[in-house]
Parts: sequence; C-alpha cells; structure tokens
Amino acid sequence: MRHVFREGTDKSRPVLLLLHGTGGTEEDLLPIADILDPVASVLSVRGNVLENGMPRFFRRLSEGVFDEEDLVYRTGELKDFINSAADTYGFDMSNVVAVGYSNGANIAASLLFHFADVLKGAVLHHPMVPIRNRDLPDLTGIPVWIGAGANDPICPQAESTELHSLLQQAGASVELHWEHAGHQLTMAEVKAAQGWFIQKFR
Repeated sequence: MRHVFREGTDKSRPVLLLLHGTGGTEEDLLPIADILDPVASVLSVRGNVLENGMPRFFRRLSEGVFDEEDLVYRTGELKDFINSAADTYGFDMSNVVAVGYSNGANIAASLLFHFADVLKGAVLHHPMVPIRNRDLPDLTGIPVWIGAGANDPICPQAESTELHSLLQQAGASVELHWEHAGHQLTMAEVKAAQGWFIQKFR
C-alpha cells in the first residue's frame, strides 16, 4: 500500500496509523499526528480503492452503504500491511494507535470489529458503524475516542451513538465527543482528541 513512514524521536511512543478520508492521501493527517504526539513514529497509508479517481479504503455501494464483502477483504489487507510495515520499519506491532477521519475512521473501526490484537487504541473522527450483525472480539481496556458532529449530514448522530455502544459492549473504553458542526474536521475537535490522547498514552 502506498504510504509514508516517519520515524519518531521516541520509539516507546505508540506508532500513529493515519487513515485519510475519501479523496485524501497519505499526507492529509500528518499535521494531526504532530498535534497528538510530535515525537511518535507515524505510518500514514493511502487507500487502495478508487471511487471516481478518489482514494478510499474500501468500496461503497452508495452514500452511507458499504460494500461489506470488500470492507472485510480490505480490513484484512490493511492488517497484513501493518504487519509487514512493522517488520520493514522495526516497530512494535502491538503498539499501534489508529487515527482516522471519515472513510479512514471506518476502516479503523473495522479493524477493531474484526481483530482483537491489531490496535492499542483509536482516534476516530466522524466514523460510522462499519458492519452490523457481527460478534466483536474482546476489546477489554482498549481506549477509543470518537469525534462526531451534531449536524453531520453524512454520519447521523445515531451512527455515532450505536458505534459507541457496540464498542463498549465489547469491553473497549470509549469516549464520545460532540462538536456543534457538520462532517468537517475542526481544530476544536482535534484539540479535544489531543487532550484525550495525552491522558491515555503519554
């Protein structure tokens, strides 16, 4: 997968796995990584799927309707890539925290839904429930932060609260943060995520 790896100055810090939104690139979330943890290593990945020329991490059938078969396949593909990147760059596979926005947050949530041992934690900006009617793995103690917009036309409030509930039921330690905004990622939301990240990981 096309990506950027940036080695941090403190190898003990979690590696930040950056996952962009629809139409983004591996460069998009680098400034957010600098805010969350400027000394951490960063693995920023570009999605392998194109939708009208725009990179995504998995296909969708229409707005808000995911191609679940492709989602499952691409989730496994991303897990395998993280494994190979850990070997290539020499970081600890068990020390990875995902930071995703929109489509990137959805694939990060899908990693949590499918695998108990891939992510140490996650910052999910404007995610949806990636897949339903699935038994989640045991996520006991895994910290997850969800940023949501009260007026988000793409990700309704019910999606955010349902995802919060499902992750909690699986044992994750979940915080749901609301902004009085739409689907855009605001600096206020990033700063809120930063405060949570410092509390959990620094």
